[in-house]
Amino acid sequence: MDIRRQVRLGGLLPAGSHIVVMLSGGRDSVCLLDVVVSVCGTDHVGALHVNYGLREEADGDQHHCEQLCGRLGVVLEVVRAERKQGNVQAWAREVRYEAALRLAEENDALVAVGHTATDQVETILYRLAASPGRRALLGMAAQEGRVVRPLLGVTREQTAAYCVERGLDWREDASNDSDAYARSRVRHGLLPALRAVHPAAEGNVLRTAALLRQETELLQELVDAELGGESSISIERLARLHPALARLVVVRLAERAAGRGVYVPQAGDRVAEILGLAARQGRAELHIGGLVSALIADGRLRMLKIAPHHPSPGHD
Repeated sequence: MDIRRQVRLGGLLPAGSHIVVMLSGGRDSVCLLDVVVSVCGTDHVGALHVNYGLREEADGDQHHCEQLCGRLGVVLEVVRAERKQGNVQAWAREVRYEAALRLAEENDALVAVGHTATDQVETILYRLAASPGRRALLGMAAQEGRVVRPLLGVTREQTAAYCVERGLDWREDASNDSDAYARSRVRHGLLPALRAVHPAAEGNVLRTAALLRQETELLQELVDAELGGESSISIERLARLHPALARLVVVRLAERAAGRGVYVPQAGDRVAEILGLAARQGRAELHIGGLVSALIADGRLRMLKIAPHHPSPGHD
């Protein structure tokens, strides 16, 4: 496979674009940086490395990234993070995306992430197990705002082969193999089991996700047509909709109210309750999760964002 040609044809890195590559030092991000430099040119590429300080090898990872960027002629920004309480992986993700998007906005650039087809399969399987609904099966989008994933059509084995062919070294993170993390359990337990069932299991998962993405686009068009740009819908109309479309409409209204990037899939399960409250006539309100309430008034349903509850000082 000619990865560079595939990335060019993918169209995620338009000519003249400035790109910030998120560089961990692992095989996928090393492959990505070299490919992006080849496609876009050194003058249009920068890199970001986050040193979380969580592993003894962290400084070695940073040094490796500095050497690689020096070899490729790429300016590297290093961010050192201070550990916070809570989920380590969620914190690390927040840190690197916040830093990358800051750089991108300062330089009017895109952020390139080294997620591969292998990562896509793992993500879909993890989400399928952890959260119900069609969205779990869609996987990661090739582009989300400024974030692009040029290697989603490339496997982890292919990025390793590319690095070997190009004489590019990479760093291995032993924590990626730890069963302490759900993603690792998917990688080392679930995926081998699926391959044992059918050798084309991973490819079938990816094809299913691609088909569902296309079908989702159609469904979203139906929702757009139903709402017609409005932020509410008549109760009478909601009651006449096909149950699947009613769920999608209610979810769309809830997520609009919640704000960008907030998912409220559970809203779709409350359609019957909403219609039940509306049947009593008058005004009613139902908290549906995600800091959103469904307000029924004047024969229409609209969604309201509600403030988070903070305990009063002096209370446990």
